Formats: sequence, structure tokens, C-alpha cells
Amino acid sequence: MDFLQISQTAMMVIIGTIALALFGIFFGLVYKGIDRKLSAHMQGRIGPPIRQPFRDVVKLFTKENIVPENAIPWIFNLAPLVGLVATISILLYLPLGGFQPLFPGKGDLILILYLLIIPSLAMVIGGFSSGSPYATIGAQREMATMIAYEFPLAIIIITIAWRLSMQGVTNVFALSSIAATPVWNIAGPLGFIGFIILLLVLVIITPAELSKIPFDSPEAETEIAGGLLTEYSGRNLAMFYLTDGVKTVVMASLIVALFFPYNLSPLFGLESYPAFAVDIAFYLAKVFLVILFSVTLIRVAVARLKIDQIVYTYWVPLTLLSLVGLICIMWDQTIMANFGLQPVFEMLGIV
Repeated sequence: MDFLQISQTAMMVIIGTIALALFGIFFGLVYKGIDRKLSAHMQGRIGPPIRQPFRDVVKLFTKENIVPENAIPWIFNLAPLVGLVATISILLYLPLGGFQPLFPGKGDLILILYLLIIPSLAMVIGGFSSGSPYATIGAQREMATMIAYEFPLAIIIITIAWRLSMQGVTNVFALSSIAATPVWNIAGPLGFIGFIILLLVLVIITPAELSKIPFDSPEAETEIAGGLLTEYSGRNLAMFYLTDGVKTVVMASLIVALFFPYNLSPLFGLESYPAFAVDIAFYLAKVFLVILFSVTLIRVAVARLKIDQIVYTYWVPLTLLSLVGLICIMWDQTIMANFGLQPVFEMLGIV
């Protein structure tokens, strides 16, 4: 590869990264506005306009950035930037609206799981570095929440990868492989039930990843005055706000990539630009529905849980439920293999 090709590749990566960052920030704020509007109507309120998150971010960037007297300044100021950069980086590995990831790889799903931890860790480190007792309590709660939901999340990922490997798929941790072989297409009746269970568990994990009600005890305003974000203001608070918006798009896109990686353009025989337009619109609709069911409806229907209730919920009911889904999928594979039902299901269009 000569210098010209290297320069073109580097330029495409830079442009693609900037475009994905703008995409994640814009639609993250749009979906936050829609979420706030819908939840307000569900509670009998008018609610703010959908553009309100954009106003909030602009206002925060114009405000003074205050560093507490007892804080460690360089850590306090670096934590929001690290969280935002890590969250935007995840978009580089996700297929969005029919477009392949900017950085496809063999183990990008594992990398995404690691990158998802960084924004939460950035908030924890920022909370500890602020020197505030409220932020310290929030950081401790955030760490307990992270430990709680990582186990069922790992079960979901391993189950999907194992089922794909049994199907003979290579690179089972690559999202491109999952998109090419949707899990619903390779599951029998029992496996179908198992994947529905895993989808339900992942939907309940999403609010904790995003620190939304009922799993927002690390930031509980009525208990610890904002917790992790108590001492943050100005551009630092704005970056955490943007991180939350981008992470909302990331989590919804991850659910779409794992369970609903379908596009409409092949169904209508579309190609080129019309295909891209239809697939992007369909992708945005899927992301909206995921946010509606995993964030908005849960936030309106359920009150905030205490930290011990959050840990119990993920370690016992949801972990057991994800294991039930795993067992269903394993039995489904065993039944099809031992009783020779694979050809029958294929003929019926089940697998």
C-alpha cells in the first residue's frame, strides 16, 4: 500500500469518525427529547419540547466550569472527556442502518462490552475525584450496579456466540456475522422462546447501563443530591450529558444488531441511495422502539429501586432468567440434532 492509499484510508477513517460522532450526538439528543416528551404525556404533563436537550447542552457549554476545592482537578476534568470519547468509539464498531461498521473485526462484540464499561468507570473516577461525600456514595453505588448487571449481560453474549458456533458460523463475536445469520433464523420453537427471554433480560439491563429509573440510585437527586454529578457543572456536565445521549443510541443499536439486524431494502428490491435511505429510516425506527420499551415505559411504570434491590434484581431473578434462556437454546439445539428435526424445521421455514 503506497502513501496515497494510506492517506486516503486515514482520511476516510477521520471523516467517518467525525460523521459517526455527530450522528450519535444529534440522534442521542433527539431521542432524549422524545423520551422526555413521551414520559411527560404518560404522566399527564405537557413536558419540554423535543429540542430542549439541545438547549440544555448549549447552555451548559456557556456556563462556568467550576472545580471543587477538594477535587483532583486533572482527573475531575478528564473523566467526562474519557467517557464521551469511549462512548463515541463504540459507534465505530456497530452496523448502523445498513452500513457496515467503520472498524469491523473478529471480536468487536467483546471490545464493545469492554468499551461500555469505560463511561461508567469515568463517572466513578470523576465522582471519587470530586471530593464530595454525595459523589462518593454515588460512585460506590455505580460500581455495585456495574458488577450486578455484567453477569447476565455476559450470559446473553456467550449464548448468542455459542448458538452461532453450533450453526457453523465463523467469527461468532463479530457483529457482521450476527447480522448475516440472525438468531431468529436458526432457532427452533424452544430456542425461539430462549431468545425472547434473553431479549427481555437485555431490555431490563439497558436502563441500568444508562442510569435510568428504576436503576438510577447512583444519581438519585432526592437522596444524594445528584450523586456522581453533584459537583459537575459547565462543559464537564455537558460532556456527561452528551455521553448519556450517545450511550442511549449505542445500547439501542446493540440490541438492534443482536436481535433485529434486518433491513427493508432487500424486501422491496431497492439498491443504491434509495436502499440506504429506507434502511436508515428503518434503523432509526427500530432504535426508537427499543428506547421506548427499554427506557421510557420502564421509567414511567416503575419507581426507583434501592441499591440492594438493584443488585438483587440482577444477581438473582435476571441471572436465573438468562440461564433459563440459555438452557432453552441448548435443549433446542440438542433436540434438533438428536431427533433429526433440522430438515423438518428448515422445510417449514422455522430455521
